[in-house]
Amino acid sequence: MHTLLALDTCGPSLSVALAQGGKIVFEATCQNGLTHSQSLMPLVEQALAAGGLDCSQLDALAAVHGPGSFTGVRIGVETVRALAHAAGKPCFAVSALETLAMGISLFPGTLCALQDARAGQVYASAFRTGDTGLPEPVLPEEAVALETFLAHLPEGPCCFAGDGAVAHRSRIREALGARAAFAPANLMAPRASCAALLALSRPERAMPWERLLPYYLRLPQAERERMAREAERHG
Repeated sequence: MHTLLALDTCGPSLSVALAQGGKIVFEATCQNGLTHSQSLMPLVEQALAAGGLDCSQLDALAAVHGPGSFTGVRIGVETVRALAHAAGKPCFAVSALETLAMGISLFPGTLCALQDARAGQVYASAFRTGDTGLPEPVLPEEAVALETFLAHLPEGPCCFAGDGAVAHRSRIREALGARAAFAPANLMAPRASCAALLALSRPERAMPWERLLPYYLRLPQAERERMAREAERHG
């Protein structure tokens, strides 16, 4: 498996990458004020054109399937499902948090991936770089209060990436002091190139398009509110 198209739409920016021969040959990131649904397909077309391909010539497609913006996650997942279904190709589901960690995997410490979950929480996980150069989990992925996540980090230096790290930089610095480092701006958001490399490194995780689903880590707000109303009604 050598040719793969990867999409990330989980956050404020979107990213598309094409890998050929196991190497990234195209990547574009977009945050132009348009919605992801408006911007995504033009970037997909640019990526395929850069490789001289159409979808039928891909070996597989990958979606960063969350956690992140509920709407953004759905857009990316549904786009990859549709393209894979039409082309008869397998899919990969890649975590946004692992994708963030892949981007900072050269950092010699704990890799901390944080996406802003609102409601006083972050989507968070911690990784270390394994012998293969890929992130290996140190803490599970969860929706959690920032202070709770920070309290469970291993000793030593920690590098933070993700829009949660941007939103809570001062609180992280206050809690960890000199232990805290932050990714450069170009690695603060998940990059589709990192998702592509993760997918290509794990061919055994390929799946049919029907099995590619959003990964939310917690229920959407409307569903949480509905369940709260049900609990009150029966309580």
